[in-house]
Amino acid sequence: MTAQNGPRRSGVYGSMHAHTSTPPGRPGPAPPPAQPYVTPPEPPVASATAPGGPDFTGFYRDAWPGIARALALALGDRDLAVDATDEAMARAYARWGKVSAYDNPAGWVYRVGLNWARSRHRRLARRLPFAHRVDAAPPPESDPAVHAALMKLPVALRSVVVCRLLLDWSVSDTAAALGVRPGTVQSRLHRAVRALEADLDHLR
Repeated sequence: MTAQNGPRRSGVYGSMHAHTSTPPGRPGPAPPPAQPYVTPPEPPVASATAPGGPDFTGFYRDAWPGIARALALALGDRDLAVDATDEAMARAYARWGKVSAYDNPAGWVYRVGLNWARSRHRRLARRLPFAHRVDAAPPPESDPAVHAALMKLPVALRSVVVCRLLLDWSVSDTAAALGVRPGTVQSRLHRAVRALEADLDHLR
């Protein structure tokens, strides 16, 4: 990661990475399982004549777990994240000839999933203003304080943290995925890091 893509991984940056995985050769909390907290469903059957093309299957298997986990952290709702990932992957499959040419197809899927989930949440809130999800479990974190601190952030800030620090996307990839300017990504990340540093001071 070059300097233009963001600050060095120190302070809360290091804490976020240290508490989402265990560094090799160092004691600490058990690392997350090799597979995500949910197993991705089977991808659509693709053929050379199908909209997704034959290479969509590989993308689906590689990208689905990380996108689902990132959306779960951004949304704070694992079940909604799984639905959003499936919906976004279905749209990517139908447009794979175009989506596969993007610099970061996973970023496109993430953005579509995030927008779909937020739109669905707003529609539900309008119809049932008293409704709330009580069965959704948060994704596992090695330190509950990390998850609690993330959930305090607004979705706009949380999404930047997820893309930059957990998915390790560049500023430009994050901006493209979220549909904002690179300067907005840097500004939101700065605000998010300040808030996280205040809540995660014990991890420094």
